[in-house]
Amino acid sequence: MNILFTICGRSGSKGLKNKNLKKLNGIPLVYYTLSAIKLYQEAHPTDDVTVAVNTDSRELLEMIRVQKTIFNIREVERKEELAGDRTAKVEVVKDTYFECRKQMIFDAVVDLDLTSPMRKLGDIEAAVKALKEDKECDLVFSVVHARRSPYFNMVEKQKQYYRKICPSHYTARQEAPAVYELNASIYAYAPEFLEKNIDKTILEYNCGIVEMEDYLVLDIDSEEDFIRMSVLIDYFGQKDKELRRVIALAKEL
Repeated sequence: MNILFTICGRSGSKGLKNKNLKKLNGIPLVYYTLSAIKLYQEAHPTDDVTVAVNTDSRELLEMIRVQKTIFNIREVERKEELAGDRTAKVEVVKDTYFECRKQMIFDAVVDLDLTSPMRKLGDIEAAVKALKEDKECDLVFSVVHARRSPYFNMVEKQKQYYRKICPSHYTARQEAPAVYELNASIYAYAPEFLEKNIDKTILEYNCGIVEMEDYLVLDIDSEEDFIRMSVLIDYFGQKDKELRRVIALAKEL
């Protein structure tokens, strides 16, 4: 397979300033993502892997350039019109794909969020496999089991009072349909989908899922979030051999 891995990180941040440049437990945050890609390359030597970073941050590019493990990383400059807070990330992935397809035809485009370091080789493999096996699927994204259910214990305001988001008669959470929470770690796209005019949110297309281990869904939007992530990756890294491989290789980059 020809696979394009995309890493998208703009300068600045609406939440934690310059979070893409921070070090997590002494390791540049982006190195965890590069480490996971390198492990995929080593496990699938017959796949032709291209890595591309889309950014407007010179500091992030320098951080990536000095590592000595993944070579020939494509650098795609973030367009000004794609650098806003309200820009859908899929538009940035599309722009990266269009730039890289000038040199190669791809079978899959896999976007890895650089602020989600707790990602293992098996998670990426599962996403690629799920996309490959379902020809009608537009994209596959990573999820965890939701801790709350809109059928049972999640509410929204309806006029004056609050009611369940999804009307139902379930009396136990276990009776309700299984629901999942996106953890924003992996998005595997069919190239044909990226070539479409995507005029709705991606969740309104043909989506597949891969379930990841629940390390507690955590978006890094504050210094406190970063501290929590530091504690979590240290704890689970000691317990999980595959996550430990990602961390060990990230240290060597």
